[in-house]
Amino acid sequence: MAVKVRLAVVGKKKHRTYRVVAIDSRNPRDGRYLEKLGWYNPRTNELELDEEGIMRWEQNGAILSERVKSLLIRLRKTKE
Repeated sequence: MAVKVRLAVVGKKKHRTYRVVAIDSRNPRDGRYLEKLGWYNPRTNELELDEEGIMRWEQNGAILSERVKSLLIRLRKTKE
């Protein structure tokens, strides 16, 4: 099973928010996920991520999407 850490869409049209989830790559974008790892609201730029959970999945072979990588970088910059 190939696991990816990627965004899943939540919310109604034109008011989207996103969940950061660990999901089997064969499942659809908003399908059943293995673990919820955070959320992102692009309208207000609010972001909450479980960095330890994401790193744990990555160490176990999960692939991070480009958007999740950029969100991690953004989160680390705001913590400094």
